[in-house]
Amino acid sequence: MEAKRYHLYSNQLKEQFGHRVHKISVDAGFGCPNRDGGREQGGCIFCDPTGSGSVGLDHRLSVAAQLQVGKEIMQRKYKAQQFIAYFQPFSNTYAPVEALRRLYDEALSVDGVVGLAIGTRPDCLPDDVLDLLADYARRTDLWLEIGLQSSHDATLQRLRRGHDYGCFLDALARARLRGLRVCAHLILGLPGENHAEILATTDEMARLRLDGVKLHLLHILSGTELGAAYQRGEIAVLDQESYVTLACDVLERLHPATVIQRLTGDGPRDRLLAPLWSLKKWEVLNAIDAELARRDTRQGERCG
Repeated sequence: MEAKRYHLYSNQLKEQFGHRVHKISVDAGFGCPNRDGGREQGGCIFCDPTGSGSVGLDHRLSVAAQLQVGKEIMQRKYKAQQFIAYFQPFSNTYAPVEALRRLYDEALSVDGVVGLAIGTRPDCLPDDVLDLLADYARRTDLWLEIGLQSSHDATLQRLRRGHDYGCFLDALARARLRGLRVCAHLILGLPGENHAEILATTDEMARLRLDGVKLHLLHILSGTELGAAYQRGEIAVLDQESYVTLACDVLERLHPATVIQRLTGDGPRDRLLAPLWSLKKWEVLNAIDAELARRDTRQGERCG
């Protein structure tokens, strides 16, 4: 098999642990300050009532029970033995420190769980929470995943994010003071953003030399404000060829040491309005590999 032309997360885990390690998403029942924090905004315009989380999660089950279900699936499919507990939907640091500690400890108590991935927002990272995460990072594999989406404040306002880019920079600086690895989430194809603005966000990520990046294509989900705008004909989505081209442009500009944790996504079939081509995830990933090979380029090729 030809080596990837980008720094793939699964390869990094294999190098670190000596074998494949699989992520298992869990829903710990967290909320979001953008929905229930008194901001009266109703959440980001792209986020559905489940927090745009993984399909099939049941927050009625305990964290340990969800991980056990995920383990059994991964063991059957891949003969997997070690796992990362991924706290995914909503803002997984949006609670008092002692409540967070109980949930994270519960995840790490499950046999075979060797690390944590904590998905959250930049405005949900007070110093005491970062201190807690730093304590876990000293004794387990830990990634802090921060939803940014764009470095442009005008875009963040259109998305109704409830924070600006400066908030992300502040959270990143305080996380780095504690030695935490940070993965930023970016959405490609956001309403009102052009190609140059997307690449400007990419250049910012390269300048910051982020530890990791997740690229998401814009999904239009039913039950969201964005979905309603799409159904009114007010929002356009990228076609597959345009997304593949854009993803490769972004990869070329990211720092070569940045771990690529995601290059696309496949939204929930029962709620996905567009783009339907995104459901063919492996076709998209193979197209990205083929385009990089056609260009004879790789991650970091155009990093300033």
